[in-house]
Amino acid sequence: MTNIVHTGSILRVFVLFICISAFNTASAASFTGSSVPGGVSMVNLGNASGPKPQARYGAKNVLVIEQDGQWKGLVGISLKTLPGNYIVSYQTDKDSSTHKEVSVKVKPKTYPEQRIKMKQKKYVSPNEEQLARINSEKKHMSKLFKIWRDTDVSVDLSWPVDGPLSSPFGLRRFFNDQPRNPHSGIDIAAPEGTDIVMPSDGVIIDTGNYYFNGKTVFVDHGQGMISMFNHMSKVIVKTGDKLKRGDKIGEIGQTGRVTGPHLHWSLSLNEARVDPMLFLPEKQN
Repeated sequence: MTNIVHTGSILRVFVLFICISAFNTASAASFTGSSVPGGVSMVNLGNASGPKPQARYGAKNVLVIEQDGQWKGLVGISLKTLPGNYIVSYQTDKDSSTHKEVSVKVKPKTYPEQRIKMKQKKYVSPNEEQLARINSEKKHMSKLFKIWRDTDVSVDLSWPVDGPLSSPFGLRRFFNDQPRNPHSGIDIAAPEGTDIVMPSDGVIIDTGNYYFNGKTVFVDHGQGMISMFNHMSKVIVKTGDKLKRGDKIGEIGQTGRVTGPHLHWSLSLNEARVDPMLFLPEKQN
């Protein structure tokens, strides 16, 4: 959740950014999916002339939208998912015990490295008290990512901040040469105080000041699509607020584990962190 990339990784990150930009030459309205770890697989669940199906990926509910006259399930694929075939089950009658199945083939993907030098050692080697806080926050955030609200969802998202992509999704991160979890969101660089707005309609489900994430806002967009916005300098919303696309939620900052002002945005589907770039239109210069 930082916006500084070690010089040894700049070229690889730049190449990845070009590939991401090329993938998003069309608007998110024509989203077709990307069946890789950290991606989103789109599966056909039948003709939209029939009732909306209920779909599950393992034990988790799947977001379902209507597109081109078909019901489509959008399956978030965790960065930890191994290549192989996985099953999505669905049913069109909630009172029926009959399920249909469709296969999702996950292909391998290797993400570049990101090496970061942190001056504040507490963000690299937390003490016992700090670890207790971190673990408590992880449990709380896990509950937020499980929230399910059955409502229509737009997958045509907009950029929450006016600024360049500074760290893409999925980077294999090393802090002071120590391996850490992959980068589970995107970083957008902007001066401190820049407005952060809603990328789509949603309900604020949590705000707080977290150890690594700093000042943070969680948004429920519906059907398990959850946004997490980190490192803010100011939060102007509260839990329960219902907001529209483009409404301001706060301002860019550098709170938590950062090396400069930016927004870290994580997007979750069926509790898996996925690449927000898959849902964004190409950024115009």
